[in-house]
Amino acid sequence: MPKEGSAIILAFNSLFSKKVFEHVKVLLMGAVLTIGRHTVCAALRFSGLTTEAHFHKYHRVLSLVKWSALKGAKLLLYLLIQCFTASQQPLVFGIDETIERRSGKKIRSKGIYRDPVRSSQGHFVKCSGLRWMCMMLLTPVGWAERVWALPFLSVLAPSERYCSESGKRHKKITRWARQMIVLLKRWLPDRVLIIVTDSTYAVLELLAAVKEQACLITRLRLNAALYDPAPQRQPGQRGPKRLKGQRQPTLQQRLEDASTEWQAVTIAQWYDQKDKQVLVASGTALWYHVGVSPVALRWVLIKDGAAKKQPTALLCTDTTMSAAQIITYFTRRWTMEVTLEESRAHLGVESQRQWSDPAIARTTPVLLGLFSIVSLWADQLHQQHLLAPEQTAWYHKEHLTFSDAIAAVRSSIYKQGINDTLTPNKDMILIPKQLWNQLTTLITRAA
Repeated sequence: MPKEGSAIILAFNSLFSKKVFEHVKVLLMGAVLTIGRHTVCAALRFSGLTTEAHFHKYHRVLSLVKWSALKGAKLLLYLLIQCFTASQQPLVFGIDETIERRSGKKIRSKGIYRDPVRSSQGHFVKCSGLRWMCMMLLTPVGWAERVWALPFLSVLAPSERYCSESGKRHKKITRWARQMIVLLKRWLPDRVLIIVTDSTYAVLELLAAVKEQACLITRLRLNAALYDPAPQRQPGQRGPKRLKGQRQPTLQQRLEDASTEWQAVTIAQWYDQKDKQVLVASGTALWYHVGVSPVALRWVLIKDGAAKKQPTALLCTDTTMSAAQIITYFTRRWTMEVTLEESRAHLGVESQRQWSDPAIARTTPVLLGLFSIVSLWADQLHQQHLLAPEQTAWYHKEHLTFSDAIAAVRSSIYKQGINDTLTPNKDMILIPKQLWNQLTTLITRAA
């Protein structure tokens, strides 16, 4: 194992016994090297263990061996915070769900969901698969010169049909999100947490439940019922305490009102644009409906000055945060889509073939967490000036991407098995015959 990645992988040795951890190291190294379908056998093949007679022991790491994926997520989070964040800055996290397209009678926890990739506003596509809720650290990566979404915690949120057939209580994704946020605050009690989500989590019950643990930023409906704060109770006043004041105009009404004051704000990174000029109107209010405690929030109404995008609204449970900062944090959310796509392309998410419930619950979180492990590994290679973007005669890449990171990690693994002895003319190196045979086998059978 190269020294650049040994410290990262050895940080997880407390989760396993000494004998099992040797198998874990092989699977992790093999998963990084594997190109195409990421199965246990493929990881063994790319690790040069095609003649391993006890290959079943590697399958048992995912299906039978007792180890805690939750503790592994905690260790991975601490490594990411130590590497990519500053001690005094707020930590920004994103929560999103993704569908792992799987079919088969033995996959009991699958369900029928809306396909977020193939569906659009006017076209609805359903797919069969597993629904995963992912929490990622949204942090700038210096050598990539952009914000990356680094996964560390993934939870399987089974379908309502599976829960009813199994005799279990079904939990909505907002309930799962609440538990993940509370757990995150337990892991990081002394840090300021900012959670960025999409409109699925703009639920008053969720905001009221987690407002003490973290600041939540998400979309807000234009017709949401917003109110002024409740007036102070007068001496001698009888009756129950009021929860809200007068009804405020809806955001849709503010959008159509010519007297609404708009302020021009420059956003450094607006999706795929830099230094984007937008018009912003902001204010504070109470969001309330019957049966739920009201939540104080800051609303932000955004209008594109070029009129290329529809107006949108955001909410933030921290009323002291500025509108520009709220928009800046929210735009980080789109990096999660990039991470999920890169995980499918380079780490084989949706290509695994486990059938047992424990293996299904472990494999996808491990592959998504491998994205963060590769990023940590690439950061060490960058410190040694071993990380560079791929350049061709017809394409000049300006910034490092995940494909460059995983290519550098794979190169460091293969170079570990190559002798440093140069030939007399110093234009070739000596490669061990075993490694040469392995590489030629993988290349010839790549298709």
